[in-house]
Amino acid sequence: MSDRGEGRIRSGDENMPLMAHLAELRVRLIKCVLAVAAGAVVCWVFYPQILDWLVAPYCDVVPDEAVSEEAARQNLFGGCELLVLDPLEPFSVRLTVAGYGGLTLAIPVVLWQVWRFVQPGLYPRERRHAAAFTVAGALLFALGAGLAYWSIPRALNFLASIGGEDLVTGFSPAKYLSFVVKMMAAFGIGFEFPILLVFLQLAGIVHYRQLIRGRRFAIVGIVALVAVITPSGDPFTLMVLSVPMYLFYEAAIAIGWIRARQQRRQGIEGQEAREEADADTTG
Repeated sequence: MSDRGEGRIRSGDENMPLMAHLAELRVRLIKCVLAVAAGAVVCWVFYPQILDWLVAPYCDVVPDEAVSEEAARQNLFGGCELLVLDPLEPFSVRLTVAGYGGLTLAIPVVLWQVWRFVQPGLYPRERRHAAAFTVAGALLFALGAGLAYWSIPRALNFLASIGGEDLVTGFSPAKYLSFVVKMMAAFGIGFEFPILLVFLQLAGIVHYRQLIRGRRFAIVGIVALVAVITPSGDPFTLMVLSVPMYLFYEAAIAIGWIRARQQRRQGIEGQEAREEADADTTG
């Protein structure tokens, strides 16, 4: 049987029924949930350290004199502490940090389970990239989240100053952490962009020449997408995420070109080998 036929067949099952697909999906989802739960327990235990790390960008925005005044007289809006207005908010904030933190820690497991679920529908040559896609996806997500964390103080500074000096900044934990989590999630998902483009090329859905022809539309689409998924909407954040995503777009084109060149070379070599074999047989 050819590679094309083998790539669409699960080992041991020529025609996998729908219920078997659903059963496997359930197993994959259970494994993802268990991984997220384990990560959430870890984040619940280390919640104080994680919260200090998440609040640090806000502290970078608050002037040093405000911090010193708060330490001296505990001013309600001084320093970089978050203002709690609901007695249930501390508990909900801890749950939120644990939940999102657990999902972040479980990203490699989630990506691996997703890949394992779609793997039977791929060709054998596409399956070889499983580990590379999983590792690259996890690293790119972490890189995007790290870039978001670096850009948060600039975004906060822009948002706090655009309203004028008459406004006093005092964030609640739920609103502030929602902003930080959405920023880091948006950047992390945005950095998965090259993984998607390369996968579509490997699956034969998109050709790198189509990506070349769609450059102009890609630039507009990337900027519009970033403007929608980032919660701050400030020009600095827009630029910080749009530029890497467009560079990733160009990198995906380069990877597709290299892959197409290798396939052409292999095709030529295979044709020459067949011609030599035919010549030997004829001779």
